[in-house]
Amino acid sequence: MKYSTVLFLLVMLLLQYKGGQPAGAEQVRNSPMIDIAKTVERLQAHLRELTVVIGERSVRVPDNLAKTANYIQSFYENIGLTVRTEPYDYQGLKVANVVANISTNASPAAHYLVGAHYDSVAGTVGADDNASAIAVQLEIARNVNILFDHQKHDLAITFVSFALEEPPAYGTRYMGSRVYAKKARQEQEKIDGMICLEMVGYTCHEPGCQTYLLPLRFMGYPKEGNFIGIVSNFKSGGFAEDLLRSFETNSELPVVKLRVPFNGWIIPSVRLSDHASFWDQGYKAVMVTDSAFLRNPHYHLPSDTMETLDYTFMAELVESIVIFFRSQ
Repeated sequence: MKYSTVLFLLVMLLLQYKGGQPAGAEQVRNSPMIDIAKTVERLQAHLRELTVVIGERSVRVPDNLAKTANYIQSFYENIGLTVRTEPYDYQGLKVANVVANISTNASPAAHYLVGAHYDSVAGTVGADDNASAIAVQLEIARNVNILFDHQKHDLAITFVSFALEEPPAYGTRYMGSRVYAKKARQEQEKIDGMICLEMVGYTCHEPGCQTYLLPLRFMGYPKEGNFIGIVSNFKSGGFAEDLLRSFETNSELPVVKLRVPFNGWIIPSVRLSDHASFWDQGYKAVMVTDSAFLRNPHYHLPSDTMETLDYTFMAELVESIVIFFRSQ
């Protein structure tokens, strides 16, 4: 047997796929925790501001990066959260991660982080990549804040909007998530789990519209792109299982999970977002995603606009993550 065949079989054994509620399965929905219709409207408003009013959010247009950071900061302030910016230098340009906190007491038993990058690829307004994730992040914060006002929970949640993730910063020390994760490790910040929101707004419903990387094509994944994915490394497997169990209670959002060995290095594409910065610092982290270029034909193109997104899908993701935090 050739070495390449042995390696392929090893990869197939190490990769672990688990499907949640199958697409189209009949299940009676529990009463949603959030107002789905209102959340759809709010998500659309965020997308309009980020992609139409502000527009391209790349290092090529630094004023728009600053406007985006200000928009995010103002939102958190308006819903009553403690918020700060953490500026850093990118080749002479000042950029900033935006950090907001919700905590139920001074010494919570658990601390989670919800992260998403707010920049876009040059020449695009980046609706799915990654304004969709910022919009979902903001609405999670709004709804969790309301939840904590009405119920007692012994945990803290930090929301971090990362300044840079796209090229030319990608893969360098200038990525906002690398800056934050490195500092968190140096300061021994406790993070029980990091949720990276990466492209969370696009769906497709024709059989075969959802594609997969070669090792995954033989693992029984859905052929339609109407599910949300949870990607973890082995260290984060328990955290991912907890998320999956919560997500499965939302019958309106199909979910699948993939666990990869070796921090994803055997399939580099699964490292293409901010969760990998936390993996590399030894933290538990997952990527929650619509699968990016494996589903969305507008990936990194000017056609990645707000009209292409599925806002009910995004609202249901807000619901699923709020369910998770309620369970903690």
